[in-house]
Amino acid sequence: MELSVVVPTLNGREELAGCLDALAEQVPDAEVIVVNGPSADGTTGMVRDRSDVDVLVEIADRSVTVARNAGLDRATGDVVALVSHTLSVEDGWGEAVRAGIEAHAAVTGPTHEQLTAGMTTESKESRTIAGRAVTYFNAGNVAFRREALDALDGFDEYLQIGSSRDVAHRLAEREYTVGWDSGMCVRREFEADGGIRERNWHWKYRSLSYRLVKNYGVRPTVARRILSHAGSDAVQALKGVAKGNTAPSQWFSTGRDVVGGAGTGSKDGLLARFRDGVNPNGRSVRADRAVAVYDWR
Repeated sequence: MELSVVVPTLNGREELAGCLDALAEQVPDAEVIVVNGPSADGTTGMVRDRSDVDVLVEIADRSVTVARNAGLDRATGDVVALVSHTLSVEDGWGEAVRAGIEAHAAVTGPTHEQLTAGMTTESKESRTIAGRAVTYFNAGNVAFRREALDALDGFDEYLQIGSSRDVAHRLAEREYTVGWDSGMCVRREFEADGGIRERNWHWKYRSLSYRLVKNYGVRPTVARRILSHAGSDAVQALKGVAKGNTAPSQWFSTGRDVVGGAGTGSKDGLLARFRDGVNPNGRSVRADRAVAVYDWR
């Protein structure tokens, strides 16, 4: 097995250095490809000074989906892993990748996070949608057989968020299995600050509707899932209004974002479903992602 590891990054120089250190220790024979968005923190210089990176791809787009495809463009291994620059692979990660990929088209594993209260981890996540068993994966810790990625034409660049969920649906459609190996661990160490990240409601529902309609068509199951998500979020938002944490005007504004995003995503998903090609917004559609490439192989 020849392993390529693609590491997308954007303004994460210090975390990236830790990620690369761990890869050099755990999988020293792997081909390592860093895809750097328009970072402004000296990432380029740091990577160019290292001897354990084989390729540095500079892109102008801030989209992680574009970064993933740009890395796939340069990877040569028959197995390609994606590792987030914010994560460090742990002992046994490489062995778990090799074992898992022998039985599955893709393999993923848990993320350990060191919080003030202790260590957290994850478990396998699966759903059955329209009779199809879908196993999701962490796009920051996953390895694929190259043949499966090529068959899917990589990631869908329409999606600013949720492109890994889309790949999970398309793997299931082609009956490619996704394995879960608890030994394929990555680690993120940070102190929780208790802050609340502002959510882009428009893109959440645009992405959700797009990938469901594109992969399953217009059917009751799809509508039910979208409405279920919207209803749950609406209830949670109303609780915020009742507690005085959210203004009623903000709740109505969020509702408009949800409805608008769902409508746009459904329309675009339907168009994508009936367009020619395996992945109408996939890796093969363009060849201009990289603005500079440093190849030391």
